[in-house]
Amino acid sequence: MKATILTIGDEILIGQIIDTNAAWMSQNLTALGITVVERITVSDEHQAIKNGIKYSLSKSDIILMTGGLGPTKDDITKVAIADYLGVGMEFHEAVYERIKAIFAPRNIPLTSAHKDQCYLPQNVEILDNSMGTAPGMMWHHEGKLIVSMPGVPYEMKAIMKEKLLPKLAQRTDRKVILHKTIMTAGMGESSIADQIEDIVDNFDNEVSIAYLPGLAQVRLRITAQGTDEESLQTQLDKAVADITSRLGDLVYGFEEISLQETVQQLCIEKGITIGTAESCTGGYLSHLITSISGSSAYYNGSAITYSNASKQKMLGVKRETLDSYGAVSEPVVKEMVDGALRLLDVDVAVALSGIAGPHGGTEDKPVGTVCIAVGSHGVIHTRTILASKDRNKNIAYASNKALNMLRKYILQMK
Repeated sequence: MKATILTIGDEILIGQIIDTNAAWMSQNLTALGITVVERITVSDEHQAIKNGIKYSLSKSDIILMTGGLGPTKDDITKVAIADYLGVGMEFHEAVYERIKAIFAPRNIPLTSAHKDQCYLPQNVEILDNSMGTAPGMMWHHEGKLIVSMPGVPYEMKAIMKEKLLPKLAQRTDRKVILHKTIMTAGMGESSIADQIEDIVDNFDNEVSIAYLPGLAQVRLRITAQGTDEESLQTQLDKAVADITSRLGDLVYGFEEISLQETVQQLCIEKGITIGTAESCTGGYLSHLITSISGSSAYYNGSAITYSNASKQKMLGVKRETLDSYGAVSEPVVKEMVDGALRLLDVDVAVALSGIAGPHGGTEDKPVGTVCIAVGSHGVIHTRTILASKDRNKNIAYASNKALNMLRKYILQMK
């Protein structure tokens, strides 16, 4: 079964908002074994919407539309659908009563626009919207399915989860599609591909792999698709196990787990506390760690030492070390770790100092140079990386590198 997602809205075409709906819908359709073959966006214009419907139905068995279903005059999707289907509009009393029931407790008067909202194309099947006034709508047309939903994300998701997805799950013409995502850090996608080339070459025909690189991380999405779910699951499990075994500690988790979540699990399992000392990242690393609920159980805090003076005063970095090696150096971040261990009273500390850019680079230390250290009392590991991206990406990349160094360090602890 194939699906096309048709998004309607000038605000998307001009870049005023980002279409997050289509990504969410694609994920949930794929999970049901429905293949999304195309995602397109058209303007808030009658003929453009009709053309989009015609094109989408030529490609797919199902068309899922979002946008243009409110009470205002620019919400013209339902009129365009009626025109395409060659049907008239009719008033739906049940939709009107529901809107009245929503507004009555708040003493909000209904307008003529709300009544107009209840005129829908004929032969429609209503998909109740528990989060708003505009209902979802569905039609069976020439053996295919047309679905139209509001563009407001939480309204669309409510209709999908409560009404549409359960209906689609009952269809027998779906293909079985299974996914498993392996999360890795510490090696680029081409190097990972080289390491597992023989495994991938021996995949069964129904199994495939996609490499999805991020900042200092690579997701490996393994997919099995066919008709026999039990056989597919066996093939998928074997492929994941073979790759995980080969990559070893490059793998930090599965599905959408983050590095900071993995670090949290390790800290809790081993009963250790951690702290951070940051210069060029300006607190971004500590933000990642504390973005996870429960981080106060193992994370004591951070020293944001952006200047040389603060490095000396807060962390006890020696003046002669700064003079001899410069702030962006492994000897300095090593002393930052020593200082953070004392200042924050933690078992393990991680420190960063670098040149995020776009200015400040030299021939010896170009923009993107970042020194990282991680360690405990007596054993400190250091590393220098070259991010060579823009400022914000350099900060995020270096922070992820530091998190991964921290993860691997904790893994080795008794």
